Amino acid sequence: MAAFAELGVMPEIAQAVEEMDWLLPTDIQAESIPLILGGGDVLMAAETGSGKTGAFSIPIIQIVYETIKDQQEGKKSKATVKTGGAVFNKWQMNPYDRGNAFAVGPDGLCCQSREVKEWHGCRSTKGVMKGKYYYEVSCHDQGLCRVGWSTLQAALDLGTDKYGFGFGGTGKKSHNKQFDSYGEEFTMHDTIGCYIDVDKGQIKYSKNGKDLGLAFEIPSHLKNQAFFAACVLKNAELKFNFGDEDFKHPPKDGFVALCQASDGHVSKSSHTGTAQVGQAKNLPNAPKSLIIEPSRELAEQTLNNVKQFKKYVDNPKLRELLIIGGVAAKDQLSVLESGVDIVVGTPGRVDDLISTGKLVLSQVRFLVLDEADGLLTQGYSDFIHRIHGQIPQVTSDGKRLQVIVCSATLHSFEVKKLSEKIMHFPTWVDLKGEDSVPETVHHVVVLVNPKKDKLWERLGKNHIRTDEVHARDNTKPGANSPEMWSEAIKILKGEYTVRAIKEHKMDQAIIFCRTKIDCDNMEQYFIQQGGGPDRKGHQYSCVCLHGDRKPAERKQNLERFKKGDVRFMICTDVAARGIDIRGVPYVINVTLPDEKQNYVHRIGRVGRADRMGLAVSLVATDKEKVWYHVCASRGKGCYNTRLKEDGGCTIWYNETQLLGEIEEHLNCVITQCEPDLKVPVDEFDGKVVYGQKRATGGGNYKGHVEILAPTVQELAALEKEAQSSFLQLGYLPNQLFKAF
Repeated sequence: MAAFAELGVMPEIAQAVEEMDWLLPTDIQAESIPLILGGGDVLMAAETGSGKTGAFSIPIIQIVYETIKDQQEGKKSKATVKTGGAVFNKWQMNPYDRGNAFAVGPDGLCCQSREVKEWHGCRSTKGVMKGKYYYEVSCHDQGLCRVGWSTLQAALDLGTDKYGFGFGGTGKKSHNKQFDSYGEEFTMHDTIGCYIDVDKGQIKYSKNGKDLGLAFEIPSHLKNQAFFAACVLKNAELKFNFGDEDFKHPPKDGFVALCQASDGHVSKSSHTGTAQVGQAKNLPNAPKSLIIEPSRELAEQTLNNVKQFKKYVDNPKLRELLIIGGVAAKDQLSVLESGVDIVVGTPGRVDDLISTGKLVLSQVRFLVLDEADGLLTQGYSDFIHRIHGQIPQVTSDGKRLQVIVCSATLHSFEVKKLSEKIMHFPTWVDLKGEDSVPETVHHVVVLVNPKKDKLWERLGKNHIRTDEVHARDNTKPGANSPEMWSEAIKILKGEYTVRAIKEHKMDQAIIFCRTKIDCDNMEQYFIQQGGGPDRKGHQYSCVCLHGDRKPAERKQNLERFKKGDVRFMICTDVAARGIDIRGVPYVINVTLPDEKQNYVHRIGRVGRADRMGLAVSLVATDKEKVWYHVCASRGKGCYNTRLKEDGGCTIWYNETQLLGEIEEHLNCVITQCEPDLKVPVDEFDGKVVYGQKRATGGGNYKGHVEILAPTVQELAALEKEAQSSFLQLGYLPNQLFKAF
């Protein structure tokens, strides 16, 4: 139960799982459950019997339950967009005036599109016709976006027609398909201010409080139009602030927040969502999840698993239905009419009920294709594309459709082709393939040798708190015992972690510790340095993620790290497995994982989305004594420091041996660097900037003249010296001849 809880599984489901004697998650479950709970599409390959049904069923049950619970408690009304008369009482982005792959959060302020090939846009619920107004947009990742103003006549592709005015992250302003340089580029963590003076007909922008100057003069034919806040995204996420919260950079020169616009200056959107109200209703025959299986037997097995997992999920109870051929359709129709939340079925009967309107897809949050290679082999490709086309890509409450595909192999051409068409940025969980390190990941080891580096002797008590494994041992300098060297390793690892952060000026990193107590100690050490969870922007601001933290705290901590409110996330392997945070530039392994496969999982957190990443592993040259709880309490309140073979809960950890196993597994020798943490960059072409895209094909020459100028000057000086030496040598033979 504790292990599944660390994956984020709610206690009621974890209890049911434990009663099935599933004490630990399987590899496929440990990888996939956090990814699905986190809102991602997952493409998984695993053998039968690997636990893949649990890997998708457990998180689906939890999210469906939470969705229905929120609806019952009226939480959906927190978004103040109102239909049925379409009165918008608050400034926010309009869920009914957006692209089909554009998601608007329940608060109406957080917007996201994960479409990589197409732009999708949105406008606000209200616009202004007079006055001087301002709003702010914060970028939450490194995707592409444009922000600005548009009229209701404009296309949602902001800035591509004569009715919209945009400013993009590339530093270009755009209007009527005209893209011109303006201001500066902007990206993740930047805040853009959007100004409009409707009376003067002027639009301008600011970046992090810096005024970028006039961007547009509004043409005369638009001066009687209402202007709405607008954006267009491609694989990006933005947070809008219309003034209900304090601005990061308050407007100047008489501009006021949009939320302060007087009624006489405001025009409300004509896009009210009345055409979609039917979709938003909770129809009894509109399930939240649809799981498609290639055979009756598999469908029955999956349904039985769903029933077991949801055993203790109550208030509301979830209703499931098996839809397969060979049984009376009237029984299935009766259940549909009474209400259903999760449907498991085979293509034939499911298709019949959809085509006759008996099964409605308007509320589906999850589409699962189990044994997808089998479904494709049986000729159900058209069926899959047809039902996917009928499911809204974004639900009425702003949630994006999640697609989970399971297959015997992910390397089938048909499965790849299918995933490209129906999935958004799927994470591949391939437990059958070979482990390898992406080219964009630079990974090194730093040897922690307490016999060579005596820093630990000089620190006194001013060091990281250790895990109390040696509470009963003599670890004072001079003892020269294995326990002394082990304690010294723990102290040095705290120092090296801080040193790595300083040396590379790390602004964002995931720090892996072996145990929960190690995570807590590292967090406390960062607090001693002046950082901690509540020091936004501080050099050592951090959050902690492990199974002893409450679910709400874990969720909040993860969100704070993703948003960049804190720089470091300190976590265990189990807590971090499956977390998908793209573009993190650094990982620090305070201790090597005891499973060689987990090394790749850890360092794979960096170097994603074609961005460079550095993973630093601290490897002890001597054995380190660590906790290994085999007690009934699983470590809670346990202080048994005896070795496992003596009835205790500790073992000697041999990182040098583990490093050898990892190198053998990866068929490579990992670069070692000195304790000063100065990492060689010979392995990459050009200048390495961790967290930024790698230059490819020699096409990125921005700034190359300035970079090469000193070298060119040095070469010119050498050439001049060589020429002078040559002229002088012209007289040397005659002088030598005279000497003889």
